Amino acid sequence: MSETSAIVQTLKKLLRTANVTYADVAAALDLSESSVKRLFSDQDFSLKRLDQVCQLMNMEISDLMRQLDEGKQHIESLSLDQEQLLVSDLKLLVVASCAMNHWSFSEITTRYTISETELIQCLAKLDKLQMIELLPKNKIKLLIAPHFNWIKNGPIQRYFESQVQTDFLNSSFTNKGELRLFTTGMLSRNSNATLLKRMERLAQEFRQFHNEDSSLPLEKRFGTSMVVAIRPWELTAFESLRREQDKRVF
Repeated sequence: MSETSAIVQTLKKLLRTANVTYADVAAALDLSESSVKRLFSDQDFSLKRLDQVCQLMNMEISDLMRQLDEGKQHIESLSLDQEQLLVSDLKLLVVASCAMNHWSFSEITTRYTISETELIQCLAKLDKLQMIELLPKNKIKLLIAPHFNWIKNGPIQRYFESQVQTDFLNSSFTNKGELRLFTTGMLSRNSNATLLKRMERLAQEFRQFHNEDSSLPLEKRFGTSMVVAIRPWELTAFESLRREQDKRVF
């Protein structure tokens, strides 16, 4: 379905919900009812007329577009094969990451050694995966749900976890914008559970900031990663001195 068709279908749905008839629309636009029906059939609305129809429902055009976006089926995850496709093609993975971070076509080609032809091919693949919609003039519309997740222990998670071990943690974390905290002690199961919930809330805050900052120019945003981890654990060196192995189950 084209974007224009989707807008008109959403408008018709909202009119029905608001109990606004074609006759009501005709009166507001100073047209005959048959002319209004033709407008909907031909999907030929000027912005002025679209705004007038929205006003009948006490809405702005921006409200209509928000309803349109909410009505679309945004994917929440990929299949195993789809994730494998991404990790098997570095340029495709880079383009997917850029799209998920709201980069434009020109921003991708300017910062990475990816030609326009290669980028269009990658975007076409992402469009087929329904991660994005490739619009005219190479505009990129993200189609993933706010709570989109990679498969647990799937190809993408395994790929990035390997990079965390060999690349991300290979730092002193002393530069501006960096921080590494490590603390150890002995906790009860209840205390551990409380910390787990707080860590989940922290991750939610990170995603919220990511969404809020997506409207800022790329020059004001920086690729940022955060690793938060906790587990019952003892240094192997310490464990080697135990008289007996700790057989307790957490």
